[in-house]
Amino acid sequence: MAQPKIVSQSEWLAARKALLAKEKSFTRARDALSAERREMPWVKVEKPYVFEGPEGKKTLSDLFAGKSQLLIYHFMLGPDWTEGCPSCSFWADNYNGIGVHLAHRDVRLIAVSRAPLARIEAYKTRMGWSFPWVSSLGSDFNFDFQVSFTPEQQKSKSVFYNYENREFPSSEAPGISVFAKDAAGALYHTYSTYARGLDMLNGAYHMLDLVPKGRDEGGRGMFWVRRHDQYED
Repeated sequence: MAQPKIVSQSEWLAARKALLAKEKSFTRARDALSAERREMPWVKVEKPYVFEGPEGKKTLSDLFAGKSQLLIYHFMLGPDWTEGCPSCSFWADNYNGIGVHLAHRDVRLIAVSRAPLARIEAYKTRMGWSFPWVSSLGSDFNFDFQVSFTPEQQKSKSVFYNYENREFPSSEAPGISVFAKDAAGALYHTYSTYARGLDMLNGAYHMLDLVPKGRDEGGRGMFWVRRHDQYED
């Protein structure tokens, strides 16, 4: 941590008020961006995706569970992986307990991975999570929403992720996709975001942004993140 400048209370207050003006400007800009996001056009979902959940086979429509808005977190847990991605696990630690609040705004949050359901359930139990999580194994869902890549795509070193062709180090990628259902039951894809676009979902990172050391990653990314049962202290 850099040596802080030590000042009087009056000097601190002046600096804080100057920063507050910038924070308020940022908040207004964020609100405007959020409004613009909600005004994005929709694409009708025509493909009949099928998922496997604890209660059996589920269609995409079933995943709404009576709500008209659906948030799907694309959790990196591939078909042959023994445990989930540490970074996705860090994000998922923010999801327990919020479902009841989202439900009261007509929203359901659910995680989707390509791992078999048994492996998902085992990892979910290990992590102590309660949010719903289903398998898309055997479905095109992950590939269609650019969070899973075939061996051929990886060999080409040019997969389509975060709206551009790029090299990606894994067969699975993180993201979140938003869907809506109209009164007639038609389904629509309204939004997806990936990479740093997921920052908004991680409350722990926003708390770290408030403290003097910040995220303290030194340009090395998420080198420090572990699954919550793997930290040494």
